[in-house]
Amino acid sequence: MITPYLFDGGALADPHVVVREEGRPINGMPRLKTGVQMIDNGILTFMPDEYHDFVANEPGAQKFFRKYIGGDEYINGFHRWILYLADSSPSDLRHLPRVRERIQRVREYRASSRRPSTVGMSAYPTRVGVDERLSAPFLVLPNTSSERRLYVPIGWLTPDVVANQKLRILPDATLVDFALLTSTMHMAWMRAVTGRMKSDYMYSVGVVYNTFPLPPGFENADTSALEPLAQGVLDARAAHPDATLAELYDPDLMPPNLRRAHQRLDRAVDRLYRQKRFTSERERVEYLFASYERMRAPLAAAAAKPGTRRRVKRRGA
Repeated sequence: MITPYLFDGGALADPHVVVREEGRPINGMPRLKTGVQMIDNGILTFMPDEYHDFVANEPGAQKFFRKYIGGDEYINGFHRWILYLADSSPSDLRHLPRVRERIQRVREYRASSRRPSTVGMSAYPTRVGVDERLSAPFLVLPNTSSERRLYVPIGWLTPDVVANQKLRILPDATLVDFALLTSTMHMAWMRAVTGRMKSDYMYSVGVVYNTFPLPPGFENADTSALEPLAQGVLDARAAHPDATLAELYDPDLMPPNLRRAHQRLDRAVDRLYRQKRFTSERERVEYLFASYERMRAPLAAAAAKPGTRRRVKRRGA
């Protein structure tokens, strides 16, 4: 019988199984979050020429600017700027009239909103919006990526960069997390279950990340072999410093050393799932759906019991 995802459901207990959106990971992975959700109507964000004009007229404001990156900027190798005032003090701002004018405009914009939460934020006009302060490098996944790419380009940003809501962020991510998320197994799951914007893949936290079936017994598995292979992917990228991620992951332009690095990592991740090699994307998807069904079974049983609260054991807990 063919499943709703158009593969053979013969190995499934329920061939009609549909991946449910989950509010938190059911696989033991750490929580994947959304970047800064701006509530500024563009008042605090600047294109490069606007930024240069602003600091030329008010040099004292330069220390409050940070690079501002979303999915498009990350993949295509450019950035905007954001006036980030979370670390400012009144004594700093009183001498910066152009900055104070922007603060006033943010306050007025938020106060005029019909949304109570936005009106509430008008009392804090130096805050950009919903912002998680990060103090260490963090992993990012673009919300959208071209269907032509074999791999969604993911990697690290540093805390001096502000990632916006077009990037998913994973604080305190490890090379093992990167290995799993950049693997062909994860890409196959993403392609099978995620939504699309036109033809581009839209990476859904609730449907893709929170439900991704990890290898059997992964919480106790020896994953040390993944770390140098994951680093090998990053090193292969670094060997092409002038290339953007869009260029590196274009299937027609992908450098041989990067392709080989991914293939080596893929084989290592595959072996954690099973020793027999996967021969096709469909075979991977069928395997992952069977794993998903097994992962969901105890959660569904627990949810069916009145008064039972679902608990998910986190990896490493």
